[in-house]
Amino acid sequence: MQKVYFKTFGCRTNQFDTQVMMSKLKDYELTDDELSSDIIVVNSCTVTNGADSSVRNYISSMHRKNPDAKVVLAGCGSHSKGESLFEDKKVFGVIGHSEKENINAVLKNEEPFYQIGDLEHIDSTIVEEFVGKSRAFIKIQEGCDFRCSYCIIPAVRGDARSHKEETILEQINKLASNGFGEFILTGTNVGSYGRDHNTSMAKLLKKMSMIRGVRRIRIGSMEPIQIDDEFLELLNEPWMAKHMHIALQHTSDKMLKLMNRRNEFKTDLELFRKIADQGYALGTDYIVGHPGEDEKEWAEAISRVKELPLTHVHAFSYSKRDNTASATMKPEVKGNIAKERHRELTNIIKAKNFAFRREHTQNLEVLLESGKDGVYQGFDQYFNKISVTSDEDLSANWVLLNDVEVSNEGNKAKV
Repeated sequence: MQKVYFKTFGCRTNQFDTQVMMSKLKDYELTDDELSSDIIVVNSCTVTNGADSSVRNYISSMHRKNPDAKVVLAGCGSHSKGESLFEDKKVFGVIGHSEKENINAVLKNEEPFYQIGDLEHIDSTIVEEFVGKSRAFIKIQEGCDFRCSYCIIPAVRGDARSHKEETILEQINKLASNGFGEFILTGTNVGSYGRDHNTSMAKLLKKMSMIRGVRRIRIGSMEPIQIDDEFLELLNEPWMAKHMHIALQHTSDKMLKLMNRRNEFKTDLELFRKIADQGYALGTDYIVGHPGEDEKEWAEAISRVKELPLTHVHAFSYSKRDNTASATMKPEVKGNIAKERHRELTNIIKAKNFAFRREHTQNLEVLLESGKDGVYQGFDQYFNKISVTSDEDLSANWVLLNDVEVSNEGNKAKV
């Protein structure tokens, strides 16, 4: 039986897509050793030019290290760079998003193949197991209707479309019966869920919470304008993780307009304060160094960051993405300046996170991942990582922690 290795780049949505493909392999053996594999499926990311480079570099390295393996390109990069990589014979095959459920048949191709499919497909696969995970990722939608000026993703994932509610609930039912207690809702633009099915994120969450075994639900990321009163009413439910990730991307209104965003700082601040008052940790995405971000805009932006009750940040130095509006904008911000701004931003949020952790050392509910040498890692309800030392095997177990030791480096506890 031929061995297949999966290499996943990028976001949680890609991680889920890899699980879908793994679940569909009937005539192949999964392996975690890329060097002994017969086929390497590269589930690629194309969010920046740098992401494309990482994928290309990996493919080149596999040609050197495992020259007999067939390399198959999947993921977002198949829609942006797949054709050129295929024509240059860098990959044996290319499959688009709509073809991943057919991967068992696709991999049987004896000749090089290019099966890109379409950008309207929505998965129906029920994933019953997550290889090597104690938390389950649930993809609830695909695609995005936003057209942010820096982003290529709608072009490679298509417009927003929701998975069927019954498919999502059936999947959670099966995973919960297999021992999973924490569920992370993911997708390209998660907060758009339900618009095309005359339902909403809040309605889905309520139905999920009624499934036996569901202990905690996290939501990957939402846009400020997607958080409505119906959703806010759920904040104090015991099954809601006390952490929300709300994508702002910037805090300068001028920059938000340049980025073609749908949020503005005044309403963002009101929303963040309202949710923080309910005891939530709050994270965001933030792009520094986007074209047009001069000293004046940055000074205003960073002063506004200090006002926000933030505890986590995914900060990115702007990276030009070909075929986006931002790629042609001027003036560009020099790399060293962007790097310094990135450092300034992350240091501020790191201090905010430290202060938050010092105030939250009791009643921490942690789902532990697998451990090593008696030390286990997990996340509490506020999405803060904790190292737990124990003589018992606590892999994939829930623990309730009090009097956690807090330092700049992270949280620690003994059980």
